[in-house]
Amino acid sequence: MLSRPAAAEDLKPFTEKLPGDLAEFDMLPVPGGEVEVKDPAKPGATVKVKVKPFWMSKTALTWDCFDVFVFRLDLSDKDVAAGADAANRPSLPYVPPDRGFGHGGFSAISLSFLSVTKYCEWLTKKTKHKYRVPTEAEWQWVCQAGAPAKQLSAEELAKVAWYADNSDGKPHEVGQLAANAWGFLDMLGNVRQYCLGLDGKPVACGGGFSDPLAGTQCDSRYYYTPDWQHTDPQNPKSKWWLSDAPWAGARVLRDPD
Repeated sequence: MLSRPAAAEDLKPFTEKLPGDLAEFDMLPVPGGEVEVKDPAKPGATVKVKVKPFWMSKTALTWDCFDVFVFRLDLSDKDVAAGADAANRPSLPYVPPDRGFGHGGFSAISLSFLSVTKYCEWLTKKTKHKYRVPTEAEWQWVCQAGAPAKQLSAEELAKVAWYADNSDGKPHEVGQLAANAWGFLDMLGNVRQYCLGLDGKPVACGGGFSDPLAGTQCDSRYYYTPDWQHTDPQNPKSKWWLSDAPWAGARVLRDPD
């Protein structure tokens, strides 16, 4: 007997607790719909994409949650000493990854796309629920909260986002500004958030704390370039951390079971 697809009314807000109750984060339901997204194959063109219902984290991924993964806090001392699961987790950072901006309650930053995807795989294994990086269409659907695409003014953006004009050149604790119409916090600004692009390539959406007004919109997109990691002293450069991308963060999505 085939199960029917999840409908929006089937999904309720919930709190996901990490192993050992070391950290937790809130997930909000998102209804299905259709969103218009920039077409990466045709500059200046857009394409309409249908999205199905899902959950997305209310805030960007925080250090409180990412630390459990990075520092193997879910493993016993014996497992850590034996190097259990080491290949699937980031190497320990060679400098404080929060850059001194703040840790507890702050977005995890300087992350590579690999770090984020491996975190989602780990989260899936630990919770038995399917977590992943959102597609750019799913992310933009949430950013716009189902409304038509719109470019926010400086006054509108300052209410919901830390960006170049109001951030003082640094990231801030999550959840300090107003939520969007669906209750999501910091969809714009503070940290750029990794997504899987329509072309299958990683893309960071929404702008970060150092980006200008025009680059901190629901349709703002940033693709990796070598200068995100220019000063990394390692050879070869780290595949887990980005030395020059203090605005590279993430948000997680959970598919219905």
